[in-house]
Amino acid sequence: MPEISRFVAGAVVVGIAATVLLDLIAMARQRLFGTPLPDYSLVGRWVGHMHRGRFRHPAIGSAPPVRGEAVIGWTVHYLTGIGFAGVLLGIWGIQWWRAPTLAAALIVGVGSVAAPFLLMQPAMGAGFAASRTADPWGARLRSLTTHVTFGVCLYATAWATRGLVFPG
Repeated sequence: MPEISRFVAGAVVVGIAATVLLDLIAMARQRLFGTPLPDYSLVGRWVGHMHRGRFRHPAIGSAPPVRGEAVIGWTVHYLTGIGFAGVLLGIWGIQWWRAPTLAAALIVGVGSVAAPFLLMQPAMGAGFAASRTADPWGARLRSLTTHVTFGVCLYATAWATRGLVFPG
């Protein structure tokens, strides 16, 4: 298999599998500890307003709903997982998938928390690193926990799926 095909396959397979595993863990955390589930329809609402030229909102929950926002939000969620798996493979190379390391996956997982802290939360009205929320430190801890968990999911799913492209 050509190297670019392995890269794309790795980003798609590991990204989707890690995101599915992350979502299953989020559901378990919600059942066991009452941790709120992320509302990806609000991400869809934010993205849905972009084609109208609106990239920033004082409070995304108060913005008018967008047709298909849940589908848009979940699609963005999974494409983001693929994108971060691609970042991981881009930095450490496709050989990382053959012999995944937890450290590399955690670096990407922890680094990925920059997306909500610096881009999404400010643009959706929650402020830099959730500073405008009712419980900023609680929101930050939940975000960091989720992104560390995503790093672990990247590692676990790469380990579990490495034989798809690197048999033997």
